[in-house]
Amino acid sequence: VPDAYGDWLNQRDPNFSHYLVLGDKKGTQEKLFDNYSLGIVTNRDAWCYNTSQQAVAANMQRMIGFYNTERERFHATYDALDKTEKAQKIDAFIDTDARKISWTHNLKQMLLKDIPTVLNNSHIVPSLYRPFTKQWLYFDRQFNERVYQMPRIFPDATVENRVICVSGTGNKNRLGIFISNVIVDLNALEAGAQCFPLWLYEPATLPDKTGASPQTEMFDDTPEKGLFDNGQPVYTRKDAITDAGLAHFRNAYPGETISKEDIFYYVYGLLHSEDYRTRYADNLMKELPRIPCVKTAAAFRRFSEAGRQLAELHLNYETVTPYPLQIDGVNLFSKPEDYRVTKMRYGGKTGKEKDLTAIIYNDRITLRGIPLEAYDYVVNGKPALDWVVERQAVTTDKASGIVNDANDWAIHTMHNPKYPLELVQRIITVSLETMKIVRSLPELDI
Repeated sequence: VPDAYGDWLNQRDPNFSHYLVLGDKKGTQEKLFDNYSLGIVTNRDAWCYNTSQQAVAANMQRMIGFYNTERERFHATYDALDKTEKAQKIDAFIDTDARKISWTHNLKQMLLKDIPTVLNNSHIVPSLYRPFTKQWLYFDRQFNERVYQMPRIFPDATVENRVICVSGTGNKNRLGIFISNVIVDLNALEAGAQCFPLWLYEPATLPDKTGASPQTEMFDDTPEKGLFDNGQPVYTRKDAITDAGLAHFRNAYPGETISKEDIFYYVYGLLHSEDYRTRYADNLMKELPRIPCVKTAAAFRRFSEAGRQLAELHLNYETVTPYPLQIDGVNLFSKPEDYRVTKMRYGGKTGKEKDLTAIIYNDRITLRGIPLEAYDYVVNGKPALDWVVERQAVTTDKASGIVNDANDWAIHTMHNPKYPLELVQRIITVSLETMKIVRSLPELDI
């Protein structure tokens, strides 16, 4: 028999609907966050993302140059036609060589409108591409197919923010959750990363050169305009947690001093609760998380403090103390190039015979003594350590031929050729400490 939601199997817990929803775009429910956003969709990841900042600039410069050449050639050929006739000619006319450009609907519309473009180096910013995997991103409305609300969360690389990311509805795995202080890719979490920020940024009113009218161009949604005003972004910051959300929690715990930041970290702590994730597993597959008030103020504080601890651990994963492993193949005479990684793999054979206590780092170095408990910390359907083994590699995009070399992030961004090896050790520490905190959470008493 189907329930009130039309679910025949894996029916939802009806109590879930009584809790405060994280966000509501339709504006029909009381919500905890004033605004939230899906992660960035570039539709040309090989071009817009890379572990090398210089490679992003070079690849985008190459594509932009080719786009401008095609734009000029197209309008020189069909200048006499009207807009409708021109639109019918685009697909057959443009050069679609994937080694030169990645066409999308938006880019074709720019060509149709005869919009020129240039590379803006200030739009190359750090981003979270996958869990524990940062890359440089060309963050630009013209070359990102969808930016959603990200310009109001991370309008540029200079602003500070934190976002709680949860997996979208329809995820086949359990609720995926992570936190980031940089722009997040849509596929950082399964079924589309939904990002709930600590703060929101709005454009400050800027007088034009004559002092006449305010300008707020950096948030204009048209592709002709970017995120900046004359290269100088100016923003005002406000809390993303709603006043109604704050009142909801203060009413639940009369006499307690509770801030919006306390609530933000309470959410992060609560969403890591095994009790919460198990009790509402069927709800979380089909809708955004809702946030109940636990029974006591003391329990609220424990969840909030745990959320802060988890946030600091997960945001600072690149600097936590590395877990001590036995490292074969490294000695006093090892050179920076000895730490180069191309593709890590676990020890032993594949499948059930895989030795998870060892990682073959490269043809010289093997890491041994990995505690099996490190694999208990799962992000988006697989252990955190799996993300490192998978992503610290050298890959080549088949269509464009663009190379993405994890060693570039190590050497040019982190200035540490040992970074991939140390990242393995650091994520073991993160995993073990995360599970300690998660297992110390109070029972979910609502």
